[in-house]
Amino acid sequence: MLEIGAILVDFDGTACLHDVAEHLLEEYGDPSWPEYDEAWARGEMDGRAAITAQAAMVDAAPEDLVGYAIAHCSMDPTFAPFVEWSREREVPVTLVSDGFGLYIEPLLRSAGIDGVTVVTNRWNGAVDALTRISFANGHPECVGCGTCKMLAVQRARAEGPVVFVGEGQSDRYGALYSDLVFAKDALVAICEADGVPFLLWNDFDDVRGALEGQRDLPGPVAPARCPGWRLR
Repeated sequence: MLEIGAILVDFDGTACLHDVAEHLLEEYGDPSWPEYDEAWARGEMDGRAAITAQAAMVDAAPEDLVGYAIAHCSMDPTFAPFVEWSREREVPVTLVSDGFGLYIEPLLRSAGIDGVTVVTNRWNGAVDALTRISFANGHPECVGCGTCKMLAVQRARAEGPVVFVGEGQSDRYGALYSDLVFAKDALVAICEADGVPFLLWNDFDDVRGALEGQRDLPGPVAPARCPGWRLR
């Protein structure tokens, strides 16, 4: 197996089979919530503004949000064995998410998964809707995203080469800076457009099998500046 320092994994639609934030918005939000994702994708607003607006429209107590997530959003059943396989090889797995954050730890506990670091946004539970969510893991200057996956990858590289596993738009910036990328769904076309080498995957058994057989690392594309870069 390759010498790997860290494995970073997206949460919504990746470690979890569902996009939990979307489920919560559909159940407890306003029907207009997709408009913010679309504006973000078009570059008309920054990621933090979009996430803040969507969090503001969620009308439910945190315990109700978490309960709904546990009842309706299953973890990928191959993720727990993958975490154990990685632990046996002393390669840390970190979840990096640009979602609402509050449901990740409960879903991990519900699935009996421990020893996984979580890097995500912070749900404050504030009465004031506009301060309901904050960005503890954002970039200190750029507001292109809530959680900066570029920064997460760069920090993880202190331990050695980084593997990134993802599926969506917010994973673009992690993929650009990682040494080996596993992509599916929307991330496939994004990687192709950005010139990022990647391996297709369906579940974490695929990721494990590929890592056991992989002999080299493509290395990061690492553009001079992240293409999602935005200042207020």
